[in-house]
Amino acid sequence: MNRLIKGLLFVVAVLLISLLVAHAQEPVKLAEPTFKAGEELSYRLKYGWFTGAEAHLRVEDADTKFEGKPAWHIIADGNTAGTFDVFYKVRNRYETFTDHNTLLPYLYTEDRHEAKYKRTDRVTFNHQTKKITAKNGEFPFTGKVFDFPSAYYFARCLDVSKLKVGDKFDLQYFSEDGIHTLGITYLGKEKAECSLGTFNCLKFNPTIIPGRIFRKNSKLYLWVSDDNNRIPIKAHVELVVGSVTMDLTAAKGLKNNLNPIKK
Repeated sequence: MNRLIKGLLFVVAVLLISLLVAHAQEPVKLAEPTFKAGEELSYRLKYGWFTGAEAHLRVEDADTKFEGKPAWHIIADGNTAGTFDVFYKVRNRYETFTDHNTLLPYLYTEDRHEAKYKRTDRVTFNHQTKKITAKNGEFPFTGKVFDFPSAYYFARCLDVSKLKVGDKFDLQYFSEDGIHTLGITYLGKEKAECSLGTFNCLKFNPTIIPGRIFRKNSKLYLWVSDDNNRIPIKAHVELVVGSVTMDLTAAKGLKNNLNPIKK
């Protein structure tokens, strides 16, 4: 059971990273963000019939300014649920402060409690010197680099109107041991169903690395609403044994209406 729960937690991390739509070259950001302060999103991850974990994201206006500029304060909470919570309790919080206009992160913090394991970190992004400072050291970078929450919201604000089936993308993100790159392939438009209904979506295939959790030919699919919200609606990933599905369970305070397909 513990191995399965740890596997689910790893899948949660992969899915959080893959809630993205990023361009391999210099991405074009929309003039206006697709979200606003007060937005709240909730997701549920299920292993078969069992709910294994939940994730909650919300956006606020930051109380303080960074470099004299207003910033977004984005909070992402993740926790195990149901039977999984009994055997391997997880309470994780990730926070980021991003520029109101560029959406690039200034400060990222994480507070992770996974059974007996605990970890905290405070990560600063200096986009002038191109250096990231974290608990594990200093990391030089080029181009745009994000943490998990800021990548999610930046990706939602990219212009994807010219995507063609088969287009491939990259996005750089920082994790505790350095800077990594996630590859994503656009698969076209498709309808997807979640707890809130059925929606017209853009479908993506993020890259995953085979191992103890994923088979060599495991696939990860992500469906993002094809509207002005660009909200991830559903994700599905195959494991060595079984599969995990993530779906949107609640959406509040949206900047634009989220309209399911009428049956």
